[in-house]
Amino acid sequence: MTSLKNGGDSFKDTKYVQKMNNLVEIDNDTVLTEYLVDMLHKIFDPLPVPLILIDKDSRVRMINQVFADFLGFSKSYIIGKPVAEIDKNTRFPFVLKTKKSEIAWKHKFGNGRTAIVHRIVVLDDQGEVKYGVGMVLFEDLDQFKDIIEKNKLLENEVHLYKSQLKEMYGAKYSWDTIIGNSPKMSQTKFIAKRAAQSISNVLILGESGTGKELFAHAIHNDSNRSHMPFIKVNCAAIPSELLESELFGYEDGAFTGAKKGGKIGKFELANGGSIFLDEIGDMPLKMQAKLLRVLQEREFERVGGNRTIKIDLRVIAATNKDLQRLIAEGNFREDLYYRLNVMTIEIPPLRERVEDIEEITIKLMEKLSNQLGIYVPKISKKALELLKSYSWPGNVRELENVLERAINLTETDTILPIHLPLYITQNKRKIDPNSIDSLQNLLEQTEREAIKSCLEYTNGNKLKTAKILNISRTNLYSKIEKYGLE
Repeated sequence: MTSLKNGGDSFKDTKYVQKMNNLVEIDNDTVLTEYLVDMLHKIFDPLPVPLILIDKDSRVRMINQVFADFLGFSKSYIIGKPVAEIDKNTRFPFVLKTKKSEIAWKHKFGNGRTAIVHRIVVLDDQGEVKYGVGMVLFEDLDQFKDIIEKNKLLENEVHLYKSQLKEMYGAKYSWDTIIGNSPKMSQTKFIAKRAAQSISNVLILGESGTGKELFAHAIHNDSNRSHMPFIKVNCAAIPSELLESELFGYEDGAFTGAKKGGKIGKFELANGGSIFLDEIGDMPLKMQAKLLRVLQEREFERVGGNRTIKIDLRVIAATNKDLQRLIAEGNFREDLYYRLNVMTIEIPPLRERVEDIEEITIKLMEKLSNQLGIYVPKISKKALELLKSYSWPGNVRELENVLERAINLTETDTILPIHLPLYITQNKRKIDPNSIDSLQNLLEQTEREAIKSCLEYTNGNKLKTAKILNISRTNLYSKIEKYGLE
């Protein structure tokens, strides 16, 4: 920064010039003068709202008096300190790393006080973090509860409208949500996109956890019905005796316990849009006959009613069952199968698109880090190889569960093989039945890799490694020498 000492008549005040030249360096590109800090305190100290300014390294650069009093420290003690030293429960380091602000979060401070807070990230023109701004909205939850109580009626109305909108317009995924560019997945997405542009019914086939619901959402969102309702029904989750009234609704007094005034069914709610019938293979035969009529005639009656209701909708059905086998067993109607089987999409299991595992893993780690509040952006090459070598009977859903477990176990920013379940890390090791000592070899190989992974995890700390493996240090040293791991 250019010196202001010879800046002309407007800068004759020596103390002012001295303050302007006394710089507190924040990083190579941006500097904050003591003068500006002093001005910020003069502006914000009189305000009754607790405010704090954090730099990109999570150090406190400014805090007003009311916030300092709230935390129980003097301002002189707080300024320049890492925010984690002031509040051990702070989330600011995580917020600055993810570059995602947190609005109206409940937070329990290190001094035991609970409040509703904002954590706002300030970025530069290049999208890099410059500052974090913290603000306490309510200094205790009693204030917050007071406002909630006073606005209870409004809150209930808003909640009702939101619930109705969510039910009516529930499609929230698009093609961008479906990760993978392997040949099989690319072909599947191509067929699905063509199906979205048609008016025909769609049947989505695939194992559990492959993402059938994601495809259903994306098809609706990419169709000419995207502005109309998208209604979801899990045919396996609703008891068979209730499924008819859920799908078609019922009239007032239709049965004991019926809601006064009757109820609109899912088909009626979906009129003009799409209805997603998940787990269609679990639908009872009686309901299959009623569904067939709806698909053929585009009309139905409510339970206990005699008025025919006309509808215009598209059916998107999905199942992980072999429908042709169910037909042969007499558990699924053949005529319904052919009515649904117009545009069929078969989603490949994860084991048939190994090329996509790395990209899916990175996306899931990002999603889980945000959900869990644990920032783990990396995975070791060995751990990734182990994920690629596993068969994934539970598909993407199982992969997500494994990664969530690993993120909870790691103490660093990297997932290592030791954080993965044994059934994955030992997945490829098989006993050779023709070798007499194959079992011994297998045990030694497993032991060697377990010790090696643990040493990597502890950065070579043998005391910690022995404690994790539950063996003595003497035994550990002996095995390290035996397996050449020194």
